[in-house]
Amino acid sequence: MLGWFQALLPKDERFFELFAHHSRTVVAGAEALRRMLDGGDATAECFKAVMDREHEADQVTREVLIAVRRTFITPFDRVDIKDLITSMDDTIDQMQKTAKTIMLFDVRTFTPRMKEMADAIVVSAGLVSEAMPLLQSISDEAARLSTISEQLSQIEGRTDEMHDVGLRELYQQHGTSDPMAFIIGNEVYDHLEKVVDRFDDVANQISSVVIDHV
Repeated sequence: MLGWFQALLPKDERFFELFAHHSRTVVAGAEALRRMLDGGDATAECFKAVMDREHEADQVTREVLIAVRRTFITPFDRVDIKDLITSMDDTIDQMQKTAKTIMLFDVRTFTPRMKEMADAIVVSAGLVSEAMPLLQSISDEAARLSTISEQLSQIEGRTDEMHDVGLRELYQQHGTSDPMAFIIGNEVYDHLEKVVDRFDDVANQISSVVIDHV
């Protein structure tokens, strides 16, 4: 009886719009971060783009958290909504930290492995952006959402391997001849890996929502 009653009550569908908005912001941040790793004079401009997108994402996150408190009937569990938007926001927060590290150490040249990891970040952001609108038809789109979650986890695994190979190459190149270059490169690798780890957290949250509602 309660279920039928709740089904008749109005729902705030803005949640789906906000999820989609946030995911587009994450994509823009990922693309700007990737352009940073092309190096050269555009690095500072791309850094500003990452910062701007992070601020925009924070605003969307606040809107979601306020809506959760004010909305009587949410499209799915309140905890799931909070965990999902928080995990998404963590991805661009980590991008911001990566960009800040690059600027702090004035890094302008990047290894092929770093660029590959940044490419993986862009692909991950695109998958999350694809997933968000599908949540509005979660029963019909459960299979695709599950596939996206699996793809994100697979990217995280491959990126771990890129990180390890890249770090070894960096050590072989700079480990004894230029320890500071190795330390700085290690910092960049570490931050890039953490960005992809945060996307894996998003994958876990998507899977949780699908399991709970299908």
